[in-house]
Amino acid sequence: MNAVAVQEKLSSQGSSSFQARSSFGDSNKLFKVLILLGFAWIAFRTVQIQHDSTPRHAESIEVKVVRVIDGDTLLIQGDDRVRLLGVDTPEMKHPRLPPQPFGAEATQFTTQLVEGKTVRLVFDKERYDDYRRILAFVYLEDGTFLNEELVLAGLATAETQYPFRSDIKKQLSAAQEHAESLNLGIWSKPNDQKKLLEK
Repeated sequence: MNAVAVQEKLSSQGSSSFQARSSFGDSNKLFKVLILLGFAWIAFRTVQIQHDSTPRHAESIEVKVVRVIDGDTLLIQGDDRVRLLGVDTPEMKHPRLPPQPFGAEATQFTTQLVEGKTVRLVFDKERYDDYRRILAFVYLEDGTFLNEELVLAGLATAETQYPFRSDIKKQLSAAQEHAESLNLGIWSKPNDQKKLLEK
Protein backbone atom coordinates (compact mmCIF):
# COMPACT_ATOMS: atom_id res chain seq x y z
CA MET A 1 0.00 0.00 0.00
CA ASN A 2 1.51 3.30 -1.03
CA ALA A 3 1.74 6.38 1.14
CA VAL A 4 -1.24 8.12 -0.48
CA ALA A 5 -3.51 5.14 0.11
CA VAL A 6 -2.44 4.88 3.73
CA GLN A 7 -3.10 8.57 4.28
CA GLU A 8 -6.57 8.31 2.71
CA LYS A 9 -7.41 5.31 4.91
CA LEU A 10 -6.28 7.06 8.07
CA SER A 11 -8.26 10.15 7.07
CA SER A 12 -11.37 8.03 6.49
CA GLN A 13 -11.02 6.28 9.85
CA GLY A 14 -10.49 9.61 11.61
CA SER A 15 -13.61 11.06 10.03
CA SER A 16 -15.71 8.03 11.07
CA SER A 17 -14.34 8.21 14.61
CA PHE A 18 -15.15 11.92 14.81
CA GLN A 19 -18.71 11.33 13.54
CA ALA A 20 -19.21 8.59 16.13
CA ARG A 21 -17.94 10.83 18.93
CA SER A 22 -20.09 13.70 17.67
CA SER A 23 -23.19 11.49 17.55
CA PHE A 24 -22.51 10.19 21.07
CA GLY A 25 -22.00 13.75 22.32
CA ASP A 26 -25.31 14.90 20.83
CA SER A 27 -27.14 11.96 22.44
CA ASN A 28 -25.55 12.72 25.78
CA LYS A 29 -26.60 16.38 25.59
CA LEU A 30 -30.15 15.40 24.68
CA PHE A 31 -30.29 12.99 27.62
CA LYS A 32 -29.14 15.73 30.01
CA VAL A 33 -31.72 18.16 28.64
CA LEU A 34 -34.50 15.60 29.11
CA ILE A 35 -33.41 14.99 32.71
CA LEU A 36 -33.41 18.74 33.44
CA LEU A 37 -36.87 19.09 31.89
CA GLY A 38 -38.08 16.21 34.03
CA PHE A 39 -36.81 17.83 37.22
CA ALA A 40 -38.33 21.17 36.19
CA TRP A 41 -41.73 19.53 35.63
CA ILE A 42 -41.61 17.79 39.02
CA ALA A 43 -40.71 21.09 40.72
CA PHE A 44 -43.53 22.89 38.89
CA ARG A 45 -46.13 20.29 39.87
CA THR A 46 -44.94 20.33 43.49
CA VAL A 47 -45.37 24.11 43.72
CA GLN A 48 -48.70 23.93 41.89
CA ILE A 49 -50.05 21.32 44.31
CA GLN A 50 -48.79 23.22 47.36
CA HIS A 51 -50.55 26.40 46.22
CA ASP A 52 -53.82 24.63 45.44
CA SER A 53 -55.91 24.60 48.60
CA THR A 54 -58.47 22.25 47.10
CA PRO A 55 -57.83 18.48 47.13
CA ARG A 56 -58.41 18.02 43.40
CA HIS A 57 -57.53 14.35 43.35
CA ALA A 58 -60.68 13.67 45.39
CA GLU A 59 -64.03 13.08 43.70
CA SER A 60 -66.01 16.31 43.41
CA ILE A 61 -68.97 17.95 41.69
CA GLU A 62 -70.15 21.51 41.10
CA VAL A 63 -73.63 22.41 42.31
CA LYS A 64 -75.76 25.48 42.89
CA VAL A 65 -76.79 26.35 46.45
CA VAL A 66 -80.53 27.03 46.48
CA ARG A 67 -80.81 27.95 50.16
CA VAL A 68 -78.81 27.89 53.38
CA ILE A 69 -80.68 25.96 56.08
CA ASP A 70 -78.24 26.79 58.86
CA GLY A 71 -74.54 27.42 59.29
CA ASP A 72 -73.42 23.94 58.31
CA THR A 73 -76.30 22.67 56.15
CA LEU A 74 -77.15 23.63 52.57
CA LEU A 75 -80.02 22.88 50.22
CA ILE A 76 -78.71 22.38 46.69
CA GLN A 77 -80.25 21.87 43.27
CA GLY A 78 -82.16 18.62 43.05
CA ASP A 79 -83.54 19.19 46.56
CA ASP A 80 -80.56 17.45 48.20
CA ARG A 81 -79.15 18.56 51.53
CA VAL A 82 -75.43 18.96 52.13
CA ARG A 83 -73.89 18.74 55.58
CA LEU A 84 -70.47 20.37 55.87
CA LEU A 85 -67.96 17.68 56.77
CA GLY A 86 -65.68 18.10 59.79
CA VAL A 87 -67.38 21.14 61.35
CA ASP A 88 -70.35 21.87 63.61
CA THR A 89 -72.10 25.22 63.95
CA PRO A 90 -74.47 26.26 66.77
CA GLU A 91 -78.00 24.92 66.33
CA MET A 92 -80.77 27.07 64.90
CA LYS A 93 -83.51 24.57 64.06
CA HIS A 94 -82.85 21.60 66.28
CA PRO A 95 -86.09 19.72 67.19
CA ARG A 96 -85.01 19.30 70.83
CA LEU A 97 -82.82 22.36 71.42
CA PRO A 98 -83.51 26.10 71.51
CA PRO A 99 -81.50 28.33 69.16
CA GLN A 100 -77.92 28.51 70.43
CA PRO A 101 -75.68 31.58 70.68
CA PHE A 102 -74.01 32.46 67.39
CA GLY A 103 -76.31 30.13 65.47
CA ALA A 104 -77.86 33.08 63.66
CA GLU A 105 -74.43 34.57 62.93
CA ALA A 106 -73.18 31.26 61.52
CA THR A 107 -76.25 30.98 59.30
CA GLN A 108 -75.83 34.53 58.05
CA PHE A 109 -72.13 33.97 57.43
CA THR A 110 -72.76 30.90 55.27
CA THR A 111 -75.68 32.59 53.50
CA GLN A 112 -73.55 35.54 52.46
CA LEU A 113 -70.84 33.29 51.11
CA VAL A 114 -72.74 30.63 49.17
CA GLU A 115 -76.52 31.13 48.85
CA GLY A 116 -77.49 31.34 45.17
CA LYS A 117 -73.93 30.58 44.08
CA THR A 118 -72.16 27.66 42.46
CA VAL A 119 -69.84 25.74 44.76
CA ARG A 120 -67.74 22.61 44.50
CA LEU A 121 -68.46 19.69 46.79
CA VAL A 122 -65.43 17.52 47.55
CA PHE A 123 -66.18 14.10 49.02
CA ASP A 124 -64.26 11.88 51.40
CA LYS A 125 -64.64 8.36 52.80
CA GLU A 126 -68.24 8.73 53.97
CA ARG A 127 -70.66 10.18 51.43
CA TYR A 128 -73.83 10.40 53.58
CA ASP A 129 -74.69 10.86 57.25
CA ASP A 130 -77.42 9.05 59.20
CA TYR A 131 -80.00 11.55 57.90
CA ARG A 132 -79.03 10.87 54.25
CA ARG A 133 -77.48 14.30 53.92
CA ILE A 134 -74.50 14.57 51.58
CA LEU A 135 -71.25 14.98 53.50
CA ALA A 136 -68.76 17.27 51.79
CA PHE A 137 -66.06 19.87 51.97
CA VAL A 138 -67.42 22.98 50.27
CA TYR A 139 -65.28 25.25 48.12
CA LEU A 140 -66.27 28.57 46.56
CA GLU A 141 -65.36 29.38 42.97
CA ASP A 142 -62.33 31.38 44.15
CA GLY A 143 -61.04 28.41 46.16
CA THR A 144 -62.25 29.61 49.56
CA PHE A 145 -62.82 26.62 51.86
CA LEU A 146 -66.18 27.27 53.57
CA ASN A 147 -65.74 24.64 56.30
CA GLU A 148 -62.46 26.23 57.37
CA GLU A 149 -63.77 29.80 57.14
CA LEU A 150 -66.56 29.04 59.62
CA VAL A 151 -64.05 27.63 62.12
CA LEU A 152 -61.63 30.55 61.62
CA ALA A 153 -64.45 33.00 62.36
CA GLY A 154 -65.31 31.21 65.62
CA LEU A 155 -68.69 30.17 64.23
CA ALA A 156 -68.05 26.42 64.19
CA THR A 157 -66.06 23.79 66.03
CA ALA A 158 -63.70 21.38 64.29
CA GLU A 159 -65.13 17.85 64.45
CA THR A 160 -62.06 15.72 63.80
CA GLN A 161 -63.32 12.49 65.38
CA TYR A 162 -64.94 11.44 62.09
CA PRO A 163 -63.12 9.49 59.36
CA PHE A 164 -61.82 11.95 56.79
CA ARG A 165 -58.50 13.17 55.43
CA SER A 166 -55.81 13.73 58.03
CA ASP A 167 -54.49 16.88 56.33
CA ILE A 168 -57.94 18.46 56.45
CA LYS A 169 -58.24 17.49 60.13
CA LYS A 170 -55.00 19.35 60.82
CA GLN A 171 -56.22 22.33 58.82
CA LEU A 172 -59.49 22.56 60.75
CA SER A 173 -57.78 22.01 64.12
CA ALA A 174 -55.35 24.83 63.36
CA ALA A 175 -58.27 27.08 62.40
CA GLN A 176 -59.98 26.36 65.73
CA GLU A 177 -56.80 27.10 67.67
CA HIS A 178 -56.63 30.44 65.87
CA ALA A 179 -60.25 31.32 66.73
CA GLU A 180 -59.80 30.24 70.35
CA SER A 181 -56.63 32.29 70.75
CA LEU A 182 -58.47 35.41 69.59
CA ASN A 183 -61.68 34.63 71.54
CA LEU A 184 -63.74 34.82 68.37
CA GLY A 185 -67.43 33.93 68.17
CA ILE A 186 -68.34 30.96 70.34
CA TRP A 187 -64.95 31.17 72.05
CA SER A 188 -65.74 34.65 73.36
CA LYS A 189 -68.31 33.21 75.80
CA PRO A 190 -66.94 30.22 77.77
CA ASN A 191 -70.32 29.10 79.10
CA ASP A 192 -71.96 29.17 75.68
CA GLN A 193 -68.98 27.38 74.18
CA LYS A 194 -69.26 24.64 76.80
CA LYS A 195 -72.95 24.11 76.01
CA LEU A 196 -72.13 23.87 72.30
CA LEU A 197 -69.48 21.20 72.87
CA GLU A 198 -71.84 19.20 75.07
CA LYS A 199 -74.78 19.12 72.66
